[in-house]
Amino acid sequence: MNMMQFPSEVVQALGCYVYVYSDPRDGAPFYIGKGIGNRVFSHLTEELESDKVAKIRAIRDAGQEPMIEILRHGLTDDQAALIEASAIDLLGLESLTNKCRGLHARSLGRVSVPDVTLSYSAEPTDCTDAMMLITINKLYRSGMPAQELYEATRGVWKVGKRRDRARYAAAVFQGIIREVFTIDRWQRAGTDSYQFRDDSQFAASKRWEFCGATAPPDIQDRYNRKSVKHLLGTSAQNPIRYVNC
Repeated sequence: MNMMQFPSEVVQALGCYVYVYSDPRDGAPFYIGKGIGNRVFSHLTEELESDKVAKIRAIRDAGQEPMIEILRHGLTDDQAALIEASAIDLLGLESLTNKCRGLHARSLGRVSVPDVTLSYSAEPTDCTDAMMLITINKLYRSGMPAQELYEATRGVWKVGKRRDRARYAAAVFQGIIREVFTIDRWQRAGTDSYQFRDDSQFAASKRWEFCGATAPPDIQDRYNRKSVKHLLGTSAQNPIRYVNC
């Protein structure tokens, strides 16, 4: 059945839900979302260009329609956010057209056993160098390639001239430094291309990115895999924290 909306009694019964779009040609899921009412059908009429819209178009060009399933329903918004995030983490962004990992305020995403152990057992460090602590919770994943980790850290940021005082940039996930990079220079976001990120909108963002390299071994020994939770403060809005700058 090709539906574009639920009957009112179904909307009331469903409550908040998590849904899956799959390609009927091979059964592979390509989008995970959450919503209420008729949110699940909204992607079928989207016009803004995206990987998701392109996938739906390709399916229709093949004479078929996306397969849409409700993964769980009768949920609170918080429960739906947790299930959405878990499903995205399980399938992996690389196999989906979602732009980012799901968000859930009170839980960690998919991480390896060593990573989750480190999150609760890392020794604290007091940074003595001029450094930017850059939180990349939305982009980090266990085992990501070195270049992907660098790209997640280098941009794109809303920063002022204070950025020029920082010598190093630390990639921080859940309050733990996962890598440290030297900052060689700053430039407008989108100046250089990205291999692992969609950079099509970076230039228009009027933000900044740095160019650099992995910090020397002595800097890594001093900071990498150390906790900086005590330096980050309570604000979850700003991913940038300056130390000694």
